[in-house]
Amino acid sequence: MESSKGAGARRSTEPVPTSYQVGEAEAGQRIDVVVACLAGITRSQARRWIEAERVRLNGAACRPSQRVSLGDTFEATAPETIASTVEPQPIALEVLYEDECLIVIDKPAGMVVHPAPGHPDGTLVNALLYHCRDLGGVGGVMRPGIVHRLDRGTSGVMVAAKSDEAHQSLSAQFRDHSITRVYRALVRGVPSADHGRIDLPIGRHRSDRKRMSVRSMNGRDAHTAWRVLQRFPDLPRAGHSLLEIEPETGRTHQIRVHLSSAGLPIVGDPVYGRAGRGASSGDRSLDRPALHAFVLGFEHPRRGERMRFEVPFPPDIAQVLAALETRDRSR
Repeated sequence: MESSKGAGARRSTEPVPTSYQVGEAEAGQRIDVVVACLAGITRSQARRWIEAERVRLNGAACRPSQRVSLGDTFEATAPETIASTVEPQPIALEVLYEDECLIVIDKPAGMVVHPAPGHPDGTLVNALLYHCRDLGGVGGVMRPGIVHRLDRGTSGVMVAAKSDEAHQSLSAQFRDHSITRVYRALVRGVPSADHGRIDLPIGRHRSDRKRMSVRSMNGRDAHTAWRVLQRFPDLPRAGHSLLEIEPETGRTHQIRVHLSSAGLPIVGDPVYGRAGRGASSGDRSLDRPALHAFVLGFEHPRRGERMRFEVPFPPDIAQVLAALETRDRSR
């Protein structure tokens, strides 16, 4: 593995088979679960290894769902590591915490998390590769270290893994919904209720593949809880509200789509914000959605302790809120 600062990928090496013998703790489990745990990879990676016949149970090919018995022996051969094409770049990061396992940052609005069509560089991944030692390939060569995403226009707290062990642990916590995630958003509209919950499936929009929708033909379950922190009524217009949001699932654009569907579009959202329908000066002063990842909590992958990080609004949203509060006080 590269050891110099800014290494962008692991060196390409020949895969080496590793033998395991099933003990009492693993007996009766699915082989994809056992391989994932013992090889330190995700379950989806284990399934791919098995389907590619990189795992042989008692010398024979097997299925991901096959159960193992006490004393069974299997060999797991990791695929050859492919060098990453993502280059390290000296991009400044606001680091909240860092150790040998993980790094927690305050992501600014406008930063794309990982390279994608139209955004080949200048991403969080490029910055992490420069900042962290030996990050290349952790969790995948195109998204090293990444265990979750924030949309380009969303600011706030994020965690990235610096080892395979940490990546597996954090990914599992996100899958199990044991991660604490709290967002805050400034929306158009003043709900009469103090809190609510949106339970609508989310999938690709029927005609616009870049958008998500609650009216998709193939939507997946999505659940979002919200509560009002502050109201800014502005009759005869609906006004604005500051909401605290806890997404219970992690669908693409979930918060933005759900709030828009509930008649509470996020201020500044160019896709789901319904621009032109009662837009205010507050909307026009933001060039991105007024959505911020306020709190992130998780269990440390190695030490097991619960960690919690909280970051305040950045200046752009804070200024809009201050203007609304000043207007209300002057009435």
